[in-house]
Amino acid sequence: MNFLNIFSEIEKTDPEVFERMDSRRSTMKNFANIGRKLTLTALPFALGSMFKKAYAGTTGTTETVVEILNYALTLEYLEAEFYERGNALAPIPAGAPKTAIQTIGAHETAHVNFLKTAITGAGGQPVAKPTFDFTARGTFPTVFTDYATFLAVAQTFEDTGVRAYKGRAAEIVKGGDVLTAALNIHSVEARHAAHIRLMRKANNFGDVKPWITGKNSGIGAAVQASYDGEENTQQAGVEIVNIGGQTISANAASEAFDEGLTKAQVLAIVQPFIV
Repeated sequence: MNFLNIFSEIEKTDPEVFERMDSRRSTMKNFANIGRKLTLTALPFALGSMFKKAYAGTTGTTETVVEILNYALTLEYLEAEFYERGNALAPIPAGAPKTAIQTIGAHETAHVNFLKTAITGAGGQPVAKPTFDFTARGTFPTVFTDYATFLAVAQTFEDTGVRAYKGRAAEIVKGGDVLTAALNIHSVEARHAAHIRLMRKANNFGDVKPWITGKNSGIGAAVQASYDGEENTQQAGVEIVNIGGQTISANAASEAFDEGLTKAQVLAIVQPFIV
């Protein structure tokens, strides 16, 4: 078995294979050392271990991509129908507020249609749209009759959507155009979240900013799960508070970075809104 040929063939389809392991020189040196310590029959297992480490977390398989797109589609169904009902029922003031909500709703509908097309194109089956209860089983009984409540729920959905996309992006790191599209949606959701927050601020509906400070929602305990974890002040093992000798508070450190949510966390958050 010519392992150099194996590396050569893999490099044709993944030019970064050696960088994933460290470097070409380091990889070859380490593999040579392994070869001196193991029997010939054990070498394939050692090689497999090296590749498993190199590609850990970089799934990008069709099954993974379709599952994540369907996960995203469920969230987009939620948001698209929320704004559709809100535009029809909620007492949204005419002018800029109404136009903003209509625009955001149109974006969410476009996301739904894109994701369904992408899933079908990947050979998958788009999930069916659930039946939604936007009162969250009575938690927000005035969601479509009170403008403040409507915007509070809208903020929660948008902030959750941003964190949901971010939380699973790493799983489709080899997803090519799909990853690009997912990140494009992620950035638009962030703009939606910032705009809804400014709308709430303009109406004195809460002490909110365009960004999240600590894990403060500006809404209350009913939506706290959507904000837990945002108080993190470490990134990639680096403490941001007072980094580089600069005076940086914990609030500022948390505001500077958004934290992802796991699939389980997101599903727990949206479950009360699904019948």
